[in-house]
Amino acid sequence: MNITVECKTRPEGSKPRALRREGLIPAALYGHNGAESVSLIMDAKEAQILLKKAAINNTLVDLNIPDLPWKGKALIREVQAHPWKRNIHHLSFFSVSGDRKVGLVVPIEIVGESAGVKLGGIFEQSLTELNISCSGDNIPESIKIDVSNFEIGTNLSVGQVIFPEGVTALDDAEQTVFSISAPAKMTDTATEGGEALA
Repeated sequence: MNITVECKTRPEGSKPRALRREGLIPAALYGHNGAESVSLIMDAKEAQILLKKAAINNTLVDLNIPDLPWKGKALIREVQAHPWKRNIHHLSFFSVSGDRKVGLVVPIEIVGESAGVKLGGIFEQSLTELNISCSGDNIPESIKIDVSNFEIGTNLSVGQVIFPEGVTALDDAEQTVFSISAPAKMTDTATEGGEALA
């Protein structure tokens, strides 16, 4: 999914509250030019639409700033919002160049049905997303794990996940992604009967 976002540079001396009253959201871009950052503004309605489509530290967007001029790929790094009204107060973008390593969060996509589950095993997923590091031009939409050959008794950790080339995990290698446990054993009716007779 290709998401394009357009921002303008923020007028000098403008106050955040005044901007929000005008239907604008203060924003910032980092990483496009070393340690330099740029103060921006974007339309509040567009910001709300953006956050319905994109996730923090996950979705790559095409950011366009005509009056700089600058355009490039960026991640949403931070969203500041009112604690209960959920009105957006500020957005932070981080520029992602093709060869620069970036840390982000991607969902885990479970593929297939495990052999263990087919035999009655219980599949318990502990992680639904992973923290990864990769270059800006090599960001996967998800990390696919084919569970078809996993039997009862499997306990797959982050360190055992096979990642696409150029992608590395930032999570603890010992952390459990999922496990397949044996079903709860039915009580032995014969034993119960024996206990009742005793």
